[in-house]
Amino acid sequence: MTIIDFTDYSLWTIIALTILSFTAGFIDAVAGGGGLIQIPALLINLPNQPLATLFGTNKIAALSGTSVAAYQYSKRVRFNFTLLFIIAAFAFTASFAGAKTVSLIHPNTLKPVILLLLILIAVYTFLKKDLGAVQTKTYTLRRQLLFGALIGTVVGFYDGFFGPGTGSFFVLGFVVILGFEFLVASAYAKFVNCITNISALIVFLRQGNYLPEIALLMAICNVAGSIIGSRLALKNGNGFIRIIFLVIVTLMIVRYSYDVFLTF
Repeated sequence: MTIIDFTDYSLWTIIALTILSFTAGFIDAVAGGGGLIQIPALLINLPNQPLATLFGTNKIAALSGTSVAAYQYSKRVRFNFTLLFIIAAFAFTASFAGAKTVSLIHPNTLKPVILLLLILIAVYTFLKKDLGAVQTKTYTLRRQLLFGALIGTVVGFYDGFFGPGTGSFFVLGFVVILGFEFLVASAYAKFVNCITNISALIVFLRQGNYLPEIALLMAICNVAGSIIGSRLALKNGNGFIRIIFLVIVTLMIVRYSYDVFLTF
């Protein structure tokens, strides 16, 4: 029987990971983008661990929180399960293809393009005050499936190729292209994110790339943040989610600006 042992880690490391994984779970449950907080938290606090080990640990915590958030949303949001399945299937496949493409095209070559897109997204969301306030488009099921497959493919590929902020990109796609309100978009994003994360987690677990004690600690904190975040989102609705979404996009702009202009 394996005993969970935290003696290899400093008290500061435990406290920092506890607070930051809770915050990541909260933000991710509302508008996606928890990885923007949780991955740097692991990189900074456990600098001597291999990247694959940190990514595997992050996936365990993130999937735990996202699953709980998806369940919370499912109690209040009605899903078109055919549409949800199509989006998830295309995202799953495209994510795998994106991961394979990393070996052919270095992600850094596309970061300036993503930075520009993020700035345009932030400006558009800020100026369009009613974005995601209500359902704005009514499509036939066939067209919904077509657009859903497109969103799943593009964002799924991004998830495999880059990763950070995938949930937020799903939310944006569902709001702008499918015309969902923010609350419904966040609910769909949680379920699709669960599917795309499971495949990566299977690989990490098989390879033993995770820290069980840290993963358990962060999973519990991420779930706690997820419960509070999803409940607040369901209670306060689209306006609250829109604000958190803008915060996440701003963080992504800062992150990619650093990568593009300050990393040599």
